[in-house]
Amino acid sequence: MKNIAIFASGNGTNAENIIQFFNDGSHGAKVNLVICNREGAGVIERAARLGVDCIVLSKAQINDPNIILPLLDKYNADLIVLAGFLLLVPGFLVDRYENRIVNIHPALLPNYGGKGMYGHHVHEAVVAAREKETGITIHYVNGQYDSGDTIFQAKVALTPDDTVEDVEAKIHVLEQAHFPQVIFDTFFKD
Repeated sequence: MKNIAIFASGNGTNAENIIQFFNDGSHGAKVNLVICNREGAGVIERAARLGVDCIVLSKAQINDPNIILPLLDKYNADLIVLAGFLLLVPGFLVDRYENRIVNIHPALLPNYGGKGMYGHHVHEAVVAAREKETGITIHYVNGQYDSGDTIFQAKVALTPDDTVEDVEAKIHVLEQAHFPQVIFDTFFKD
């Protein structure tokens, strides 16, 4: 059985979806750790409810190899999944987990990516540009925001009347439908 560590900063709907997918015992992997960088984030309660250890670390602690690496070793982390994690992953972690850190972005990269482009900021930019479609990008993590190689993209059509909330809802459907399955297909499917 392989072990997945999820890094999250927010509400945790993607983290919960991934935990439910993998922790049923049928996919050859399980989520056994959630690392969160924000006190009071919704993901903390979700992880607790699902029986997964959640540890809150500061940005400084996440960027300290003497703290984060032993923690990941303790939980035998084979893969790191970013699920709404807003910090840049430190280079030493990218090097150690080369091609074993994956992120989901709420747009069709390379469009609407980079520092500060997350969540509603992305959806606002998509609506302001009057895009006819948007989607999700699941990609490997390298040392820069949203620039790792693409693993998977899914698209959704937009209408001129779509609000930021409409776009967010459409993206959420794509995230829930695809993220766990793409992780499984990419890393754990025989």
